[in-house]
Amino acid sequence: MVRETIIHSDLSVVRVEVTVEGIVQGVGFRPFIHRLARRYHITGRVHNFSGGVVIQAEGRSADVEAFVRALPDEKPPIARIENISVGELDAVGDSEFVITASREAAGGTILLSPDVATCLDCTRELFDPHDHRYRYPFINCTNCGPRFTIISSVPYDRPNTTMQPFTMCPQCQAEYEDINDRRYHAQPNACPACGPQVELAVGNKHYGGEAAIRQTIELLVQGKIVAVKGLGGFHLACDAANDQTVRTLRRRKGREEKALAIMSASVVDIDTYAELTEAARDLLDGSIRPIVLLKKKDGALIAEAVAPDSKYYGVMTPYTPLHHLLLDDDRLLALVMTSGNLSEEPLATDNEEAQSRLGHIADAFLLHNRAIQVGCDDSVVRPTSLGLTIMRRARGYVPFPVSTQKDLGKVLAVGAHLKNTFCLTDGRNAFLSQHIGDLDNAETLDYFQWCVDHLQDVLRIEPELIAHDLHPDYLSTRYALRLAEERGLQAVGVQHHHAHIASCMVENSLEGEALGIACDGTGFGEDGCVWGCEILAASYDDYRRLAHLEYVPLPGGEQAIREPWRMAAVYLARQGLLDEDIDFCRRLNQKQWRLLSQMIEKGINSPLASSAGRLFDAVAAILGLRYINTYEGQAAMMVEAAAAVAQGSYDYAISEEGDLMVMDPGPIFAGIVADLQADIDVGCIAARFHNTFVAMLADAAVRAAGVTGRKQVVLSGGTFQNELVLSDLHQQLGEAGLEVFIHQQVPPNDGGLSLGQAVVASERRI
Repeated sequence: MVRETIIHSDLSVVRVEVTVEGIVQGVGFRPFIHRLARRYHITGRVHNFSGGVVIQAEGRSADVEAFVRALPDEKPPIARIENISVGELDAVGDSEFVITASREAAGGTILLSPDVATCLDCTRELFDPHDHRYRYPFINCTNCGPRFTIISSVPYDRPNTTMQPFTMCPQCQAEYEDINDRRYHAQPNACPACGPQVELAVGNKHYGGEAAIRQTIELLVQGKIVAVKGLGGFHLACDAANDQTVRTLRRRKGREEKALAIMSASVVDIDTYAELTEAARDLLDGSIRPIVLLKKKDGALIAEAVAPDSKYYGVMTPYTPLHHLLLDDDRLLALVMTSGNLSEEPLATDNEEAQSRLGHIADAFLLHNRAIQVGCDDSVVRPTSLGLTIMRRARGYVPFPVSTQKDLGKVLAVGAHLKNTFCLTDGRNAFLSQHIGDLDNAETLDYFQWCVDHLQDVLRIEPELIAHDLHPDYLSTRYALRLAEERGLQAVGVQHHHAHIASCMVENSLEGEALGIACDGTGFGEDGCVWGCEILAASYDDYRRLAHLEYVPLPGGEQAIREPWRMAAVYLARQGLLDEDIDFCRRLNQKQWRLLSQMIEKGINSPLASSAGRLFDAVAAILGLRYINTYEGQAAMMVEAAAAVAQGSYDYAISEEGDLMVMDPGPIFAGIVADLQADIDVGCIAARFHNTFVAMLADAAVRAAGVTGRKQVVLSGGTFQNELVLSDLHQQLGEAGLEVFIHQQVPPNDGGLSLGQAVVASERRI
């Protein structure tokens, strides 16, 4: 934040121009300025421009100084100020302070507000029978409501939003124009007389207004599935305590076992079925209201089918008035609120589209007639002992940027294949997109391209450089190369794990070279192998590989990712343990294994991999936890969920191959087999595996630090969503005298990868 101090005698009259950049549009900033000006007897004007607001303030020098000092200290609750600059003007003798029309202007970074959960004032009015917005599903004010999902252009004024078709009634218009009203210049301002309306469609029957809400609640209580249109897309909702209904939803949606998000009216309700911490309470009651991962309580009334293979529930509280109304019934402890799509498809946002795509899933549709400009899924976070881990960054966070210490220029980084996000940079601001999903099909690729175009348009960023993953077959890579050729731009390929490390480095404002531990499932290595457990010495423009997990073949390639039993057989065979008397070996289909062995021997579709994800998969299968994955990362999550508190660990080995250290987990499997034969509890074995994996990483990292002299270590990659690995490795590295840095602003998984790509590409620009 920059200020130029104006020094005059206290009584002299001065005029200054104050430019404020940040999230200062659509958050009540101009009326705040107006009220502040009256308090300090300031005359002049304020207007929005593309990058923020400009204030011309005239008054006694002491009053003007106090006015400028109060701007960051007393700003509206959801405003975020990035920069303030002050310049001196000639006094002109204005008689009053006025708010003038928004102006188009070049310069300044455009910062848009994310969608904000319904504030306490609006919630009170929602349930106040004497208020004219009583039980109105679209109540909002300058401190809450839709923002990013309704913006079609900037500046953020009503004609540039999807509220444009709704003309305010005289009462709403009066509020909008009253400087003392909480809804002064609230662009989505509306009421039952003039604003959007809800409609429930059940077959050929249609209900409007309050009848739509009441009938929806009855359907949910009866065990029906309802598609509910929200802020950034549709949810599929049902009673989270009704096991049969939840199983029906899973079958129809094609989501066999992955945990489903649930929503309860308050933390009081959540406390009956999940373990709450103060950090979790703050998140659930705050303005972002993401899905928060919380440990299950024994005896919870939530259906088993909600999260069958996890020890966590993904929980959120209402963030729209409509949610509050749907949960205003004691018969509903919680609602499943899962994304309104088929597995692997983009989120449905349009009424007709939703009814077409979700018609075979939902029994009814709760619709409304306010358009969603851009889809935005719910964010997912996990409070840990080390702070907040963001697992999916979307609603409530996007499009607010990650601020960097480096000027990155204007870069478009297109992310990876799984958990895709893209990143647009403008100087020191890196704008990560909302969660796009896995780029597995044409529908998701089309959505990805639309989102890129939309964010470029509203932020007015024209990329000068394009970054992409090295994998030649990723749809995002192909898109980047095609776009670069069309626009005559440089395209920079960035190694997957280098991007992970760079992402964590820039988030923590590190300079120079640091050690990076990158652990995940799959990343294209520069040697043509599949990387996934690497220790790098990395700067922003380059890296050296210092250590990796021992290479093992993936028999069947992608099929080995879907079928963890294949990796279990590979690891056991390498140790000569396939004939041991354990359940996995007895169940192994010997005919299938002989075919896979021949593939491996002949090098047919059996790429070599150093993947932490595949190591966890193997352990899951050997322990009988998971033989087939129904979603990405399932087996690894089940190993974490199974782990109990246990002492002890297994053997491992670290060897040197030239300049590389190779971490060999082979001895781990001998220990696991011995424990299984001794009838040691699976939870104990899973914990010992975790202990050994962390000890092996810490050992290799400390050796790497000794060789390089580097003391700063960053941890990145999807494996660090595992709280046991993250916290234990952080502790062991710290005890060894290393300074450890982790992600807290972007996901450690591939959802944060595009940030690292952008930084590396910026350093390598020609």
